[in-house]
Amino acid sequence: MKSRKAVRRIAAALVLYVVVSGALAILIAEATLHPARRVLSDDDIARGRDLARRTQAALSDPMIIVADGTNLHGWLLRPELPNGDAVILLHGLSDNRLGMIGYAELLITHGYTVLMPDARAHGESDGSVATYGLFEKTDVHSWYEWLHQNADTRCIFGFGESMGAAQLLQAVQSEPNFCSIAVESPFSNFREIGYDRVGQFFRTGPWLGRTIFRPVIDFALLYVRWRYKLDMESVSPENAVAKTITPIFLIHGSEDRNIPFRHSQRIIARNQHIVLWEVPGTDHCGAISTHPDEFAARLLAWFRK
Repeated sequence: MKSRKAVRRIAAALVLYVVVSGALAILIAEATLHPARRVLSDDDIARGRDLARRTQAALSDPMIIVADGTNLHGWLLRPELPNGDAVILLHGLSDNRLGMIGYAELLITHGYTVLMPDARAHGESDGSVATYGLFEKTDVHSWYEWLHQNADTRCIFGFGESMGAAQLLQAVQSEPNFCSIAVESPFSNFREIGYDRVGQFFRTGPWLGRTIFRPVIDFALLYVRWRYKLDMESVSPENAVAKTITPIFLIHGSEDRNIPFRHSQRIIARNQHIVLWEVPGTDHCGAISTHPDEFAARLLAWFRK
């Protein structure tokens, strides 16, 4: 009798574990694909106009329609004395183009034309879901083509942070013509960052997501594939850059608690030509704050090369 009761309890615990894991997987999947949207406010628009005034740049509001019919919006800022080159700036998760305004000012003051798009499902851009590079890599290609056709440029560069960094790394597959790119704090692949997110919630590190909560990650990926027909397993900056010849400058804070430094280590392990700057004492996307002079010098020197 005791053995039967033990078996029943174990079976009940397993059923409960499966049910709870499935419910958590759906919640995590939906929250991940539908991040909070920071709509472009009147204050944001005023800040953009103020940037244009302070840097004596011409500000315009381009809009493109990509292959799946999604409308994407952004800003184009042309300096009064352009150096002939342009940079596409890609922002992070749940942000909009304003998140890149500090980088834009740095680049405009050195003569670069700057394109600041809102990612799909962010800011003023359309899109029902964020796919972390699955669709956005071709969005970047579309913006590149638009900029190439509408701005008189010699070289087009890219700079992205966090989610934007991961999108840009994946974009080198569909747009290999960037003269070079620079990225800060990217994730290495979607599954690996999923392990981190679970661990961050419980403050355990990624091991919990790889072990006890691994079924939650697996169920979430299966749910997204079934519900949205999206293969998020293929979202992998580290795979995307493995064979690229596009020069890449990779920046990552040594104390990054959002996307740990090991993600950049995984990326450079796939391509030894990538240049890595591990920024000491720096958290997520914080190099411009903790090492402003060195950040500016390194980024500008990279694009000049």
